[in-house]
Amino acid sequence: MILILNCGSQSIKWKLFSNKLNLIKENKISVKDPKKYRIFLSSELKRIKEVGDNLLFVGHRVVHGGEKLREPVKINKRILSELEKCKVLAPLHNPFNVLGIKTAQKIFSKIDQFAVFDTEFFKDLPDKAKIYALPERLRKKYKIFRYGFHGTSHEYVVRKAAKIVKKPFSKLKMISCHLGGGASVCAIEKGKAVDASMGFTPLEGLVMMTRSGNLDPGIILFLSQKTQRRKKAGQLPIESQKLNEILNQESGIKGICGMADMKEVLKAAKQGSKKAKLALDVFVYSIQKYIGAYFAVLGEVDILIFTGAIGYGSAKIRKMICRNLKILTKTKILAIETNEELLIAEKIRNVVARK
Repeated sequence: MILILNCGSQSIKWKLFSNKLNLIKENKISVKDPKKYRIFLSSELKRIKEVGDNLLFVGHRVVHGGEKLREPVKINKRILSELEKCKVLAPLHNPFNVLGIKTAQKIFSKIDQFAVFDTEFFKDLPDKAKIYALPERLRKKYKIFRYGFHGTSHEYVVRKAAKIVKKPFSKLKMISCHLGGGASVCAIEKGKAVDASMGFTPLEGLVMMTRSGNLDPGIILFLSQKTQRRKKAGQLPIESQKLNEILNQESGIKGICGMADMKEVLKAAKQGSKKAKLALDVFVYSIQKYIGAYFAVLGEVDILIFTGAIGYGSAKIRKMICRNLKILTKTKILAIETNEELLIAEKIRNVVARK
């Protein structure tokens, strides 16, 4: 059997597949208290070991592997060390990805473990979409460029969409919207991603549930300067870690209306909450802007895809986004449930087979 582990900041998701990639068993649990994450994770993996004692390998979804790690790879000490360095680039994801790897290595100590990266699907982005307008010396020194994220989800649904319409993947122009706790949009042409809303980190792009998305960089400088000045009056400045928490955990829809669950936001908006209504409007508007931009990039769009817990799960949100978008008149709109774990299992199985 093949175990695929997908550790998020507030959830642990796993699937067991046969070698022929048939689903055997799966589970997803929510972990609201970070202090209990390790306990829940160990418990889940021990339960899996009881039914999966003949594992071929364990696969892990990893959000950010930096410049060096984009392709599926067997995990060793050097790889794990590189992943540790990337925690700062994806603070909501990589710490839990790494924790998942370390815990699985202890429980399945004799089983090979592999990592598949969210950034792989975007490794061939054209320079005009990839490069930030920063001094070259800084870009090269710190490896600053657009990495793109949610790659396994986007890749799975666009390939699925091609099968649904029965046309070659390499001949379709598509826009894929992954809308969940994290949200991103990508443009696909001739079988490859040509642009992505998320960039150097998973913080850029759309307004998300707790992440700010696109911000004027001057706001960060302004906040830093203001807090530095307030320090003279006996107040501590907002240090980088605190800013990190604000941008990743306290902003986005939560920052506007105080709620970080889309079901709660929709319910509150229906009941007349102005803040909830505003949060929805901002969220939808940010998605519409990217759809319009990528339509311009592609020239035309054959298929618009919605996936993720919100994109696939909420017909209301899809209707809000597509309402009055006349550019989509000739575009087929699909809602497809993503299956990142299946694609990860397939990728790793292919790597093992080649070796």
